[in-house]
Amino acid sequence: MSSLLSRREVSVRLLSLLAALGCSGKARTAAGLAPIPDDLGISRNCECIHQEVVIKASRARVYQALTDSTQFSKVTEFSMPGVATTISPEVGGAFSLFGGYISGRHIEMVPNERLVQAWRETSWDPGVFTVVRFQLNEEGAGTKLVFDQTAIPQGHAQHLAPGWKSHYWEGLQKYLA
Repeated sequence: MSSLLSRREVSVRLLSLLAALGCSGKARTAAGLAPIPDDLGISRNCECIHQEVVIKASRARVYQALTDSTQFSKVTEFSMPGVATTISPEVGGAFSLFGGYISGRHIEMVPNERLVQAWRETSWDPGVFTVVRFQLNEEGAGTKLVFDQTAIPQGHAQHLAPGWKSHYWEGLQKYLA
C-alpha cells in the first residue's frame, strides 16, 4: 500500500479539519458540495472587532470620559461637533450618542476597569444589538484600552472598525491629552 494519500483522502481530511474549526459550510460549498446543516442552530454570520489603544491618561479619567455625558460630548467634538450625547451613569441605564445615531444600554460597569454595553446603530433592524466591551488596563502612566465588539451583523464590521478609531480613540486621546 502506498504511503502517499490520494486526492480524495486529502480532501476528506481537510474537510474534517475545517469542520472541527467551524468552517465546514464554506469549505464544503467551495469544494462544490452541499453544506452540512447545523442541527444546533448555530449561525456563523456575525463579525467581531478587536482593537487596542494606549491613552495617556489614568484609567479613572478614561472611564469617566466614556460614562459621563458632559465629558463624552467633549470627546465627540473632535469628530462630530455639536451632536447630542446622553449617558446614564447606572448599570441598565440607556445612552444615546452622536445625535442619536448610536444607542444602547450599560450591561456592566466596573468603575475604572471595565464597561460593557448593548450597542446599536439606528439604521439596524429593530432589536438588533451588538455587545461592546471596553477593558481598561494600566500601561505605565497611561491606560491600555482593550476593545471588543461582538455579534456585529454580517457586513457591518468593515464600516464600524474605522469609526471606533476616528470617533472614539482619537477623540479620547485629544480630550485627555
